Amino acid sequence: MKYIALLRGINVGGNRKVEMKKLRTLLESLGYTEVSTYINSGNIIFESEDDKKTVLLKIQKAFEITFDFEIPTLVKTENEMKKIANAIPRGWQNDATQKTDVAYLFPEADSKKIIEELPLKKEFLEIRYIKGAIIWNIKRENLSKSQLTKLISHKLYKGMTIRNVNTARFLAGEKE
Repeated sequence: MKYIALLRGINVGGNRKVEMKKLRTLLESLGYTEVSTYINSGNIIFESEDDKKTVLLKIQKAFEITFDFEIPTLVKTENEMKKIANAIPRGWQNDATQKTDVAYLFPEADSKKIIEELPLKKEFLEIRYIKGAIIWNIKRENLSKSQLTKLISHKLYKGMTIRNVNTARFLAGEKE
């Protein structure tokens, strides 16, 4: 089965540095195949015969042994990633006029109610829930009005890992 591991909070602002080559080698040492990484922000695509729960436990244990800091990790199947990517309207892009992101949700945060709890001014953005993620699109001119930047200080922020729409589509197997 094809899996995608999403690592939260690595290689951000020069902190919690993790080399992608080291990640690939580590996952290969666990017996996973076809291991590849996408950009430097903790996206690993690989194949395994293990079930999703076993994959997550093996990866977490290996990270704990290998790195001196916790790496919150979310494991999704290729099908889960495709369902999320397919829920993104085709017109939602990242360009000069708009910004689209996907917040993949850890199990403790995965609820439709999360949208109501976030400190966002929803009149300035479109936001949708799909099992496993929330997706938003905003006109760049409304970024500051939406209070999207306040998300980082909200308690639910630790229950998600965010990727831009291009990364989300790539990880789901969509080629441009």
